[in-house]
Amino acid sequence: MSSLLTNSTAMTALQTLRSVSSQLSTTQNRISTGQRVATASDNAAYWSIATSMRADNAALSAVSDSLGLSAATVDTEYTALTTVIGNKDSGLTKLQALLVEAKTAGIDRTKIQADVTQIQQQMKATASAATFNGVNWLSTTATTPATVNLVSSFSRVGSTPTTGSITLTTANYSLYTATQGGFLDKVSGAASIDTLSISALTDSAADQTTLDGYITQVTAAINSVASAAADLGAVKTRISTNTDFVKSLMDSVDRGIGQLVDADMNQESTRLAALQVQQQLGVQALSIANNSSQSILSLFR
Repeated sequence: MSSLLTNSTAMTALQTLRSVSSQLSTTQNRISTGQRVATASDNAAYWSIATSMRADNAALSAVSDSLGLSAATVDTEYTALTTVIGNKDSGLTKLQALLVEAKTAGIDRTKIQADVTQIQQQMKATASAATFNGVNWLSTTATTPATVNLVSSFSRVGSTPTTGSITLTTANYSLYTATQGGFLDKVSGAASIDTLSISALTDSAADQTTLDGYITQVTAAINSVASAAADLGAVKTRISTNTDFVKSLMDSVDRGIGQLVDADMNQESTRLAALQVQQQLGVQALSIANNSSQSILSLFR
C-alpha cells in the first residue's frame, strides 16, 4: 500500500542514518581525544579504575619529587661528613697527625696549636654550612627533630593507601649539638675535640698522657664520623634505587591506564572510513525514500 501520510521506507532510512551518525560521532570523539573511554558514560567501570590509577600516579609523582629533595639533603650531609673526616691535609685526619706530632719531645706545641685551632674552626664551619632547604643534621639546635622521615614509597590496596618512609635519627650524624652531645663537642676527659688545646702542654709524663687521651678521642671521632658517613652513603643508595623504581612504576601505571582507555587508532581510522561511506549511503537512501512519495502524484493525473 502506498500511503501519503506514512512513508515506512523513509522512516527506516532515517533510523539507519541516525544510528550511523551516532557511531560516527563516537568514532570522531575517540580520534580527537585519543581515548575510547573519555568519560564515565563511555564505560563506567574502566573510567573509575583509570581515574583511581591516575590519582595513584599523581601520588607517585609526589613521592619522586620528595625522593629528589631527600637525595639532595642526604648528599649535602654526606659531603660535609667526608669533609670533616678530611685527609692528610685537613679535618680529623690532619688533627690526629698533629696530635701525634705533638708528642715529639721538645717540639713547639704552640705552633701546632695554631694549626689545630684552624682545623677546629673549619670543621665547625663545615658542619654549620651543611644546610639544605633549612635542614641541618650535623649542627643541631633545640628545635631540630630527633628523627626525620624521608618519604620513599606509596601504594594502595583497595581503598587503603600506604606511604613508606626512611627514618633517620639525627643523633647518629650530629657533630655539634645545643647540649654538647655531638661527636666533636662532647666533653671526654679534659676537653672536647672542639675545645682541646695543647699549647700549654710539656714533655712531662702527665702531659704526654693527656696527649694520648686526645689522640684516642680523635681516633674514636674519626670512626664515629666515618660510620655516620657510611650510613648516609647506604641511605643515598637506597634513595637512588627507590627513585628508579618509582619512575618505572609510574611508567607501568601509565601503560595500564592506556590499555584500559586509549583508542586503537588503526581500528578507529578504518571504522571512520566505513562509517563515512555508510553515512553517505544513508543520506542517499533517505533521499530516494522521500522522492518515492512523488510517484503518488501520477495516480491523480
